[in-house]
Amino acid sequence: MPQFKAPTRDLKFVLHDVLKVSDLYQTLPDFQEATPDIIDAVLDQAAKFCEDVLAPLNESGDKEGCTWTEQGVKTPAGFADAYAQYVEGGWPSLAAEVRYGGQGMPNVLGLCMSELTGTANWAWSMYPGLSHGAIKTLEEHGSDAQKDQYLTRLVSGEWTGTMCLTEPHCGTDLGLLRTKAVLNADGSYSLHGTKIFISAGEHDMAENIVHIVIARIEGAPAGTKGISLFVVPKILVNSDGSLADKNAVHCASIESKMGIKASATCVLNFDGAKGYLIGPENRGLNCMFTFMNAARIGTAVQGLCHAELAYQGAFAYARERLAMRSLTGPKNPEGPADPILVHPDVRRMLLTQRAIAEGSRAFIYFLAMQGDILRSGDAEAAKNADNLMALLTPIAKAFITELGFEAANHGVQVLGGHGYIREWGMEQIVRDARIAMLYEGTTGVQAMDLIGRKVLGSGGKLLTDFTAHIDQFCSQSHPESVADYVRQVAHYKDEWLGLSFAIGEKAMTDPDEAGAAAVDYLMYSGYVVLAYFWAQMASVAAAALADPSRSADYDFLNAKLMTAEFYFKRLLPRAQGHRLAIEGGALPLMQMPEALFAVA
Repeated sequence: MPQFKAPTRDLKFVLHDVLKVSDLYQTLPDFQEATPDIIDAVLDQAAKFCEDVLAPLNESGDKEGCTWTEQGVKTPAGFADAYAQYVEGGWPSLAAEVRYGGQGMPNVLGLCMSELTGTANWAWSMYPGLSHGAIKTLEEHGSDAQKDQYLTRLVSGEWTGTMCLTEPHCGTDLGLLRTKAVLNADGSYSLHGTKIFISAGEHDMAENIVHIVIARIEGAPAGTKGISLFVVPKILVNSDGSLADKNAVHCASIESKMGIKASATCVLNFDGAKGYLIGPENRGLNCMFTFMNAARIGTAVQGLCHAELAYQGAFAYARERLAMRSLTGPKNPEGPADPILVHPDVRRMLLTQRAIAEGSRAFIYFLAMQGDILRSGDAEAAKNADNLMALLTPIAKAFITELGFEAANHGVQVLGGHGYIREWGMEQIVRDARIAMLYEGTTGVQAMDLIGRKVLGSGGKLLTDFTAHIDQFCSQSHPESVADYVRQVAHYKDEWLGLSFAIGEKAMTDPDEAGAAAVDYLMYSGYVVLAYFWAQMASVAAAALADPSRSADYDFLNAKLMTAEFYFKRLLPRAQGHRLAIEGGALPLMQMPEALFAVA
């Protein structure tokens, strides 16, 4: 298993040099305590916890997995103790609201912790990770009584949370759900139904689990218009906050999975379980989007985590493994062969991993920063931030997980036969990474959301809101060494707008044109967005290199510039392949009759 080293140097570069988060937080009353010194101290302590406590459990947790019994689910050895240390350290409350026991730090800093825990041990990180969405949902949509009853314990980490959507017969199409809610005399509801694929739905790490559940109240309209949202605790809670009797929620089984084996993925039966309505009747899906969007950004982090860990493992191997000689002459003349790091194809894979990880990091933290701006109190700034998040969330979730999986595969390839062997840990990263393209909406679902609801559905406004940021960046003064990158970003931005218009025009006469273009459009968009962030990082790095006070950062900044050059010359051109596929239209996909699919 790769020995995880927290990438705190790059995190600090993105936060302080590129995004300048502290400048923003000094203008936001809620976050003025988030000074550079505080941010750095939090990152350093988080790195220590993740490197020393979580990373050593990654491989052993994968081997042991979770165990189901009638009494409950047992997590792998060390997981519950690690969670107790996590709670004792105050990590669950880092970015939660002060009034419910949180530390009131920015969303960005909470996401940094998610990245570090996720890279160290993704399966473990899912247990506290699901709680964040439950907390946000209750904060935004819960009643005062619900907030008082559940939020303090969720924020402290004493309790954990889940999201219960999927059922055996329906996944993405939630309008087909069958779980029903029956009104009780006391105003609560009895929930009846089965939910599947519930991450952290049952475990031994916390004394209670708060399930956020969608169901249909008796007599509600069919489809998505009749969905309501409920809070359903594993153990019922008395009015004074103490625990009462076990609720009628039962874990029937846990899934036997390809990866993330140490994460309990549960089948939950609600057998008349007592639940409480969150928000208005039949508006549950609207409320649930708070949880779903948080989970989608969290899943994008997974793509980043696996790219980072795969890079660290592949690089460590490539610098030590000897095989053949460099094409330009021996680089290790005293040894029998050269390290494989000298070979162009190995460098291609390593630089691809690195460009994916570092570019995704800037993208994700920009997105997280918009979540902090939403709480600024400035209506115009908040609206702009909300529009940016609406457009960029499906791109981040789908594009970064697709590239994260690619990076994980490169990790296996760099190690060759050893990459296929379990003891090296690289194949675990591939298995763990594969799920990210599926849950919280597949790549295809995110692509349809992007082109359908976000771009065409807004008449292009959400897209032009973001491209205005690109225009502003391109119009600024930049070091001459990165001028070509800025020109490329401007060119691709114009092409992106033209491509969007062309798809919309075709879709007006044939809606299948939007569906046929969707995934290629999302991938094209992703490469352009990453180019924007790589151009920013290159501009900042080039300017810093000219500053004598940054001489200690010389190697780091040079590496950043060289990785940027690799991105623009070797990865960004992929966007043109996606453009050509889009221009191929819907006909090649849709012309074959159903019967001919069966012809051998």
